[in-house]
Amino acid sequence: MNNPIDKINTNFVHLPKLEIYSMVIAVNTRLLIKGKLEGIGWFTYETLKRMTLNHPEHEFIFIFDRAYSQDYIFAENIVPVVIGPPTRHPVLWYLWFDYQIPRILKKYKVDLFLSPDGYLSQRTNVPQLGVIHDINFVHRPDDLPWLKAKYYNYYFPKFAKAAKRLATVSFYSKEDISRSFKVDYDKIDVVYDGINQIFEPISEAEITKVRQKYTDGSDYFLFVGALHPRKNVSGLLKAFDAFKSVNGNETKLVVVGGEMHKTGDIHETFENMRFKKDVVFTGRVPTSELHDIFGGALALTFVPFFEGFGIPIVEAMSAGIPVICSNTTSIPEVGGDAVLYADPIKIDQITDAMIKIHKDSELRQTLVKKGFIQKNKFSWDETARLLWMSVEKALQ
Repeated sequence: MNNPIDKINTNFVHLPKLEIYSMVIAVNTRLLIKGKLEGIGWFTYETLKRMTLNHPEHEFIFIFDRAYSQDYIFAENIVPVVIGPPTRHPVLWYLWFDYQIPRILKKYKVDLFLSPDGYLSQRTNVPQLGVIHDINFVHRPDDLPWLKAKYYNYYFPKFAKAAKRLATVSFYSKEDISRSFKVDYDKIDVVYDGINQIFEPISEAEITKVRQKYTDGSDYFLFVGALHPRKNVSGLLKAFDAFKSVNGNETKLVVVGGEMHKTGDIHETFENMRFKKDVVFTGRVPTSELHDIFGGALALTFVPFFEGFGIPIVEAMSAGIPVICSNTTSIPEVGGDAVLYADPIKIDQITDAMIKIHKDSELRQTLVKKGFIQKNKFSWDETARLLWMSVEKALQ
Protein backbone atom coordinates (compact mmCIF):
# COMPACT_ATOMS: atom_id res chain seq x y z
CA MET A 1 0.00 0.00 0.00
CA ASN A 2 1.14 3.56 -0.59
CA ASN A 3 2.11 5.03 2.73
CA PRO A 4 3.33 8.58 3.43
CA ILE A 5 6.13 7.06 5.52
CA ASP A 6 7.85 6.09 2.29
CA LYS A 7 8.22 9.78 1.41
CA ILE A 8 10.16 10.62 4.56
CA ASN A 9 13.63 9.95 3.20
CA THR A 10 13.09 12.36 0.29
CA ASN A 11 11.64 15.09 2.47
CA PHE A 12 14.92 17.01 2.65
CA VAL A 13 16.57 15.85 -0.55
CA HIS A 14 17.06 19.41 -1.89
CA LEU A 15 18.49 20.81 1.33
CA PRO A 16 21.93 22.34 0.61
CA LYS A 17 24.80 21.40 2.90
CA LEU A 18 25.15 24.00 5.62
CA GLU A 19 28.42 24.93 7.29
CA ILE A 20 27.50 25.98 10.83
CA TYR A 21 29.97 26.36 13.66
CA SER A 22 29.55 27.21 17.32
CA MET A 23 25.89 28.07 17.25
CA VAL A 24 23.99 28.61 20.50
CA ILE A 25 20.71 26.69 20.50
CA ALA A 26 18.30 27.18 23.39
CA VAL A 27 15.80 24.40 24.05
CA ASN A 28 12.56 24.31 26.01
CA THR A 29 13.20 21.27 28.24
CA ARG A 30 10.38 21.80 30.75
CA LEU A 31 8.92 18.33 30.02
CA LEU A 32 12.11 16.52 31.07
CA ILE A 33 10.77 15.63 34.50
CA LYS A 34 12.32 12.54 36.09
CA GLY A 35 9.86 9.68 36.47
CA LYS A 36 7.14 11.53 34.55
CA LEU A 37 8.15 11.26 30.90
CA GLU A 38 5.19 10.72 28.59
CA GLY A 39 4.72 11.11 24.82
CA ILE A 40 6.25 14.54 24.15
CA GLY A 41 8.60 14.15 27.11
CA TRP A 42 10.04 10.99 25.55
CA PHE A 43 10.34 12.75 22.18
CA THR A 44 12.27 15.55 23.91
CA TYR A 45 14.52 13.11 25.76
CA GLU A 46 15.35 10.84 22.85
CA THR A 47 15.99 13.57 20.26
CA LEU A 48 17.99 15.90 22.50
CA LYS A 49 20.17 13.11 23.83
CA ARG A 50 21.24 12.28 20.29
CA MET A 51 21.45 15.82 18.95
CA THR A 52 23.66 17.14 21.74
CA LEU A 53 26.03 14.17 21.54
CA ASN A 54 26.13 14.23 17.74
CA HIS A 55 26.85 17.97 17.55
CA PRO A 56 29.56 18.86 20.09
CA GLU A 57 30.47 21.87 17.96
CA HIS A 58 27.34 23.69 19.15
CA GLU A 59 26.25 24.88 22.56
CA PHE A 60 22.82 23.94 23.90
CA ILE A 61 21.03 25.94 26.58
CA PHE A 62 18.52 23.63 28.29
CA ILE A 63 15.79 25.74 29.88
CA PHE A 64 13.96 24.05 32.75
CA ASP A 65 11.05 25.44 34.77
CA ARG A 66 11.97 23.55 37.96
CA ALA A 67 14.85 21.60 39.51
CA TYR A 68 16.22 19.16 36.95
CA SER A 69 17.84 15.74 37.02
CA GLN A 70 21.49 15.36 36.00
CA ASP A 71 20.28 12.40 33.92
CA TYR A 72 19.12 14.96 31.35
CA ILE A 73 22.46 16.74 31.00
CA PHE A 74 23.64 14.44 28.25
CA ALA A 75 26.89 16.13 27.21
CA GLU A 76 29.47 18.77 28.10
CA ASN A 77 28.06 21.21 25.56
CA ILE A 78 24.83 21.63 27.56
CA VAL A 79 24.26 24.59 29.88
CA PRO A 80 21.26 23.97 32.16
CA VAL A 81 19.21 27.00 33.19
CA VAL A 82 16.27 27.01 35.60
CA ILE A 83 13.71 29.80 35.35
CA GLY A 84 10.39 29.86 37.15
CA PRO A 85 7.58 29.74 37.67
CA PRO A 86 6.80 26.04 37.05
CA THR A 87 4.51 26.06 34.02
CA ARG A 88 1.41 24.31 35.35
CA HIS A 89 -1.29 26.72 34.16
CA PRO A 90 -2.11 28.74 30.99
CA VAL A 91 -1.34 32.04 32.75
CA LEU A 92 2.06 30.67 33.76
CA TRP A 93 2.67 29.39 30.22
CA TYR A 94 2.13 32.95 28.99
CA LEU A 95 4.49 34.45 31.56
CA TRP A 96 7.18 31.83 30.99
CA PHE A 97 7.28 31.90 27.20
CA ASP A 98 6.64 35.61 26.62
CA TYR A 99 8.70 37.08 29.46
CA GLN A 100 11.15 34.56 30.89
CA ILE A 101 12.23 32.89 27.65
CA PRO A 102 13.11 36.16 25.80
CA ARG A 103 15.30 37.17 28.74
CA ILE A 104 17.29 33.92 28.53
CA LEU A 105 17.56 34.08 24.74
CA LYS A 106 19.04 37.58 25.00
CA LYS A 107 21.36 36.74 27.90
CA TYR A 108 22.96 33.78 26.11
CA LYS A 109 22.98 35.39 22.63
CA VAL A 110 20.98 32.49 21.26
CA ASP A 111 20.90 31.73 17.52
CA LEU A 112 17.82 29.49 17.62
CA PHE A 113 15.08 28.57 20.07
CA LEU A 114 13.89 24.96 19.74
CA SER A 115 10.65 23.97 21.46
CA PRO A 116 9.85 20.24 21.33
CA ASP A 117 6.31 20.81 22.68
CA GLY A 118 5.43 23.54 20.18
CA TYR A 119 5.05 26.48 22.61
CA LEU A 120 6.92 29.55 21.33
CA SER A 121 7.52 33.13 22.39
CA GLN A 122 5.68 36.11 20.94
CA ARG A 123 8.26 38.56 22.28
CA THR A 124 11.56 37.65 20.63
CA ASN A 125 13.24 38.14 17.27
CA VAL A 126 15.33 35.00 17.67
CA PRO A 127 14.44 32.39 15.01
CA GLN A 128 12.23 29.65 16.45
CA LEU A 129 11.55 26.01 15.58
CA GLY A 130 8.46 24.51 17.16
CA VAL A 131 7.47 20.84 17.13
CA ILE A 132 3.66 20.74 17.07
CA HIS A 133 2.83 17.06 17.49
CA ASP A 134 -0.85 17.41 16.63
CA ILE A 135 -3.71 19.90 16.93
CA ASN A 136 -6.38 17.72 18.52
CA PHE A 137 -7.55 20.79 20.44
CA VAL A 138 -8.78 22.37 17.19
CA HIS A 139 -11.03 19.41 16.41
CA ARG A 140 -11.94 18.29 19.93
CA PRO A 141 -11.81 21.32 22.24
CA ASP A 142 -14.44 19.86 24.56
CA ASP A 143 -12.00 17.11 25.57
CA LEU A 144 -9.96 19.73 27.45
CA PRO A 145 -10.56 22.04 30.39
CA TRP A 146 -12.08 25.28 29.08
CA LEU A 147 -9.10 27.58 29.74
CA LYS A 148 -6.56 25.17 28.23
CA ALA A 149 -8.67 24.77 25.08
CA LYS A 150 -8.95 28.56 24.77
CA TYR A 151 -5.19 29.00 25.22
CA TYR A 152 -4.27 26.36 22.65
CA ASN A 153 -6.71 27.61 20.03
CA TYR A 154 -5.69 31.23 20.50
CA TYR A 155 -1.92 30.86 20.76
CA PHE A 156 -0.92 27.88 18.63
CA PRO A 157 -1.99 29.52 15.35
CA LYS A 158 0.20 32.46 16.45
CA PHE A 159 3.07 30.12 17.30
CA ALA A 160 2.78 28.47 13.89
CA LYS A 161 3.01 31.82 12.12
CA ALA A 162 5.82 33.14 14.36
CA ALA A 163 8.03 30.06 13.84
CA LYS A 164 10.85 30.16 11.30
CA ARG A 165 10.07 26.48 10.78
CA LEU A 166 7.78 23.84 12.21
CA ALA A 167 8.15 20.09 12.65
CA THR A 168 5.50 17.49 13.33
CA VAL A 169 5.29 13.71 13.71
CA SER A 170 3.13 12.61 10.77
CA PHE A 171 2.06 13.70 7.31
CA TYR A 172 -1.51 13.78 8.60
CA SER A 173 -0.51 16.41 11.18
CA LYS A 174 1.52 18.33 8.62
CA GLU A 175 -1.49 18.68 6.36
CA ASP A 176 -3.78 19.42 9.31
CA ILE A 177 -1.54 22.19 10.66
CA SER A 178 -1.01 23.73 7.24
CA ARG A 179 -4.73 23.75 6.47
CA SER A 180 -6.03 24.76 9.90
CA PHE A 181 -3.47 27.47 10.65
CA LYS A 182 -2.97 28.64 7.03
CA VAL A 183 0.76 27.92 7.19
CA ASP A 184 2.89 27.20 4.12
CA TYR A 185 2.98 23.41 3.69
CA ASP A 186 6.70 23.54 2.83
CA LYS A 187 7.47 25.28 6.12
CA ILE A 188 6.62 22.07 8.01
CA ASP A 189 8.96 19.07 8.27
CA VAL A 190 7.85 15.55 9.19
CA VAL A 191 9.94 13.84 11.86
CA TYR A 192 8.24 10.60 12.86
CA ASP A 193 8.42 9.46 16.47
CA GLY A 194 10.85 6.66 17.24
CA ILE A 195 10.66 3.65 19.49
CA ASN A 196 12.30 2.74 22.78
CA GLN A 197 14.61 -0.22 22.13
CA ILE A 198 13.64 -1.81 25.44
CA PHE A 199 10.48 -3.25 23.86
CA GLU A 200 10.97 -6.79 22.54
CA PRO A 201 9.25 -10.17 22.80
CA ILE A 202 9.49 -12.02 26.09
CA SER A 203 9.73 -15.76 26.75
CA GLU A 204 6.79 -18.07 27.51
CA ALA A 205 7.99 -18.32 31.09
CA GLU A 206 8.03 -14.53 31.39
CA ILE A 207 4.55 -14.31 29.82
CA THR A 208 3.24 -16.74 32.42
CA LYS A 209 4.88 -14.72 35.20
CA VAL A 210 3.54 -11.33 34.08
CA ARG A 211 0.03 -12.72 33.55
CA GLN A 212 0.10 -14.22 37.02
CA LYS A 213 1.10 -10.85 38.43
CA TYR A 214 -1.56 -8.73 36.74
CA THR A 215 -4.46 -10.99 35.77
CA ASP A 216 -4.18 -14.12 37.95
CA GLY A 217 -2.82 -16.04 34.97
CA SER A 218 -5.43 -15.01 32.37
CA ASP A 219 -4.59 -13.64 28.95
CA TYR A 220 -5.44 -9.98 28.43
CA PHE A 221 -5.99 -7.18 25.99
CA LEU A 222 -3.91 -4.08 26.71
CA PHE A 223 -4.44 -0.33 26.52
CA VAL A 224 -1.53 2.07 27.08
CA GLY A 225 -2.03 5.83 27.24
CA ALA A 226 -3.30 8.74 29.28
CA LEU A 227 -6.87 8.49 30.51
CA HIS A 228 -8.87 11.30 28.94
CA PRO A 229 -11.69 11.56 26.39
CA ARG A 230 -9.57 11.69 23.21
CA LYS A 231 -8.18 8.21 23.90
CA ASN A 232 -11.68 6.66 23.80
CA VAL A 233 -11.15 4.53 26.89
CA SER A 234 -14.92 4.53 27.49
CA GLY A 235 -15.50 3.07 24.03
CA LEU A 236 -12.87 0.42 24.67
CA LEU A 237 -14.52 -0.55 27.98
CA LYS A 238 -17.89 -0.90 26.23
CA ALA A 239 -16.34 -3.00 23.47
CA PHE A 240 -14.61 -5.24 26.02
CA ASP A 241 -17.88 -5.71 27.90
CA ALA A 242 -19.53 -6.78 24.63
CA PHE A 243 -16.60 -9.09 23.87
CA LYS A 244 -16.97 -10.77 27.25
CA SER A 245 -20.73 -11.16 26.74
CA VAL A 246 -20.07 -13.14 23.57
CA ASN A 247 -17.07 -15.17 24.74
CA GLY A 248 -17.63 -15.64 28.46
CA ASN A 249 -13.98 -16.63 28.92
CA GLU A 250 -11.34 -15.53 31.43
CA THR A 251 -9.71 -12.89 29.19
CA LYS A 252 -9.15 -9.56 30.93
CA LEU A 253 -8.38 -5.96 29.94
CA VAL A 254 -5.34 -4.19 31.42
CA VAL A 255 -5.39 -0.38 31.27
CA VAL A 256 -2.01 1.32 31.77
CA GLY A 257 -1.82 5.08 32.19
CA GLY A 258 -2.53 7.96 34.52
CA GLU A 259 -5.64 10.12 34.68
CA MET A 260 -5.42 13.54 33.06
CA HIS A 261 -8.75 15.35 32.96
CA LYS A 262 -12.43 14.88 32.19
CA THR A 263 -12.34 11.23 33.21
CA GLY A 264 -15.91 11.21 34.55
CA ASP A 265 -17.22 9.33 31.53
CA ILE A 266 -14.57 6.64 31.98
CA HIS A 267 -15.54 6.14 35.62
CA GLU A 268 -19.24 6.06 34.78
CA THR A 269 -18.75 3.55 31.96
CA PHE A 270 -16.63 1.35 34.21
CA GLU A 271 -19.19 1.37 37.01
CA ASN A 272 -21.91 0.30 34.57
CA MET A 273 -19.92 -2.59 33.12
CA ARG A 274 -21.17 -6.13 33.51
CA PHE A 275 -17.61 -7.49 33.53
CA LYS A 276 -15.79 -4.72 35.39
CA LYS A 277 -14.08 -7.28 37.63
CA ASP A 278 -12.09 -8.28 34.55
CA VAL A 279 -10.62 -4.80 34.02
CA VAL A 280 -7.30 -4.00 35.70
CA PHE A 281 -6.17 -0.37 36.04
CA THR A 282 -2.45 -0.14 36.81
CA GLY A 283 -1.92 3.63 36.68
CA ARG A 284 1.47 4.77 35.40
CA VAL A 285 4.22 2.15 35.46
CA PRO A 286 8.02 2.34 34.95
CA THR A 287 9.29 1.58 31.44
CA SER A 288 10.86 -1.70 32.55
CA GLU A 289 7.51 -2.84 33.91
CA LEU A 290 5.71 -1.66 30.79
CA HIS A 291 8.08 -3.85 28.75
CA ASP A 292 6.79 -6.91 30.60
CA ILE A 293 3.14 -5.85 30.37
CA PHE A 294 3.41 -5.36 26.60
CA GLY A 295 5.15 -8.71 26.13
CA GLY A 296 2.50 -10.61 28.10
CA ALA A 297 -0.52 -9.18 26.27
CA LEU A 298 -2.76 -10.99 23.83
CA ALA A 299 -2.97 -7.78 21.80
CA LEU A 300 -2.83 -4.00 22.12
CA THR A 301 -6.26 -2.35 21.83
CA PHE A 302 -5.62 1.31 21.00
CA VAL A 303 -8.66 3.05 19.55
CA PRO A 304 -8.39 6.82 20.13
CA PHE A 305 -10.54 9.32 18.27
CA PHE A 306 -7.55 11.48 17.37
CA GLU A 307 -3.81 10.86 17.40
CA GLY A 308 -0.79 12.73 16.08
CA PHE A 309 1.27 9.53 15.90
CA GLY A 310 0.49 6.75 18.39
CA ILE A 311 3.73 5.48 19.93
CA PRO A 312 2.07 2.50 21.73
CA ILE A 313 1.29 0.99 18.32
CA VAL A 314 4.98 0.74 17.42
CA GLU A 315 5.93 -0.36 20.93
CA ALA A 316 3.44 -3.24 20.64
CA MET A 317 4.86 -4.25 17.26
CA SER A 318 8.35 -4.26 18.74
CA ALA A 319 7.12 -6.33 21.70
CA GLY A 320 5.81 -8.95 19.28
CA ILE A 321 2.08 -8.64 19.94
CA PRO A 322 -0.72 -7.89 17.45
CA VAL A 323 -2.47 -4.53 17.39
CA ILE A 324 -6.09 -3.39 17.11
CA CYS A 325 -6.24 0.34 16.42
CA SER A 326 -8.33 3.17 15.03
CA ASN A 327 -8.64 3.82 11.31
CA THR A 328 -8.56 7.60 11.81
CA THR A 329 -6.17 10.58 11.67
CA SER A 330 -2.45 9.64 11.60
CA ILE A 331 -2.82 6.07 12.79
CA PRO A 332 -2.96 4.34 9.37
CA GLU A 333 0.42 5.97 8.58
CA VAL A 334 1.91 4.26 11.61
CA GLY A 335 0.04 0.95 11.42
CA GLY A 336 0.35 0.36 7.68
CA ASP A 337 -0.91 -3.13 6.78
CA ALA A 338 0.37 -4.62 10.05
CA VAL A 339 -2.64 -3.96 12.28
CA LEU A 340 -6.37 -4.71 12.53
CA TYR A 341 -8.35 -1.49 12.12
CA ALA A 342 -11.67 -0.44 13.65
CA ASP A 343 -13.74 2.74 13.53
CA PRO A 344 -13.40 4.19 17.07
CA ILE A 345 -16.96 5.49 16.94
CA LYS A 346 -18.39 2.05 16.21
CA ILE A 347 -18.20 -0.11 19.32
CA ASP A 348 -19.25 -3.21 17.38
CA GLN A 349 -16.21 -2.90 15.10
CA ILE A 350 -13.87 -2.78 18.09
CA THR A 351 -15.66 -5.77 19.62
CA ASP A 352 -15.47 -7.73 16.35
CA ALA A 353 -11.74 -7.03 16.11
CA MET A 354 -11.22 -8.32 19.66
CA ILE A 355 -13.18 -11.48 18.86
CA LYS A 356 -11.12 -12.08 15.70
CA ILE A 357 -7.81 -11.58 17.48
CA HIS A 358 -8.84 -13.80 20.38
CA LYS A 359 -9.97 -16.80 18.34
CA ASP A 360 -7.62 -16.68 15.34
CA SER A 361 -4.03 -17.60 16.27
CA GLU A 362 -3.00 -17.55 12.60
CA LEU A 363 -4.19 -13.93 12.28
CA ARG A 364 -2.23 -13.01 15.40
CA GLN A 365 0.94 -14.57 14.01
CA THR A 366 0.48 -12.82 10.65
CA LEU A 367 0.06 -9.42 12.29
CA VAL A 368 3.09 -9.98 14.52
CA LYS A 369 5.25 -10.80 11.49
CA LYS A 370 4.04 -7.73 9.63
CA GLY A 371 4.53 -5.65 12.75
CA PHE A 372 8.20 -6.60 12.99
CA ILE A 373 8.68 -5.25 9.46
CA GLN A 374 6.60 -2.10 9.98
CA LYS A 375 8.26 -1.07 13.24
CA ASN A 376 11.66 -0.92 11.51
CA LYS A 377 10.48 2.24 9.76
CA PHE A 378 10.72 4.11 13.06
CA SER A 379 13.80 4.90 15.13
CA TRP A 380 14.86 7.70 17.43
CA ASP A 381 18.16 7.95 15.54
CA GLU A 382 16.21 8.84 12.40
CA THR A 383 13.92 11.19 14.33
CA ALA A 384 16.91 13.06 15.73
CA ARG A 385 18.58 13.21 12.31
CA LEU A 386 15.49 14.68 10.67
CA LEU A 387 14.88 17.14 13.49
CA TRP A 388 18.47 18.31 13.17
CA MET A 389 17.87 18.95 9.48
CA SER A 390 14.91 21.12 10.52
CA VAL A 391 17.27 22.98 12.85
CA GLU A 392 19.65 23.62 9.96
CA LYS A 393 16.79 24.89 7.80
CA ALA A 394 15.65 27.23 10.57
CA LEU A 395 19.18 28.63 10.84
CA GLN A 396 19.37 29.51 7.15
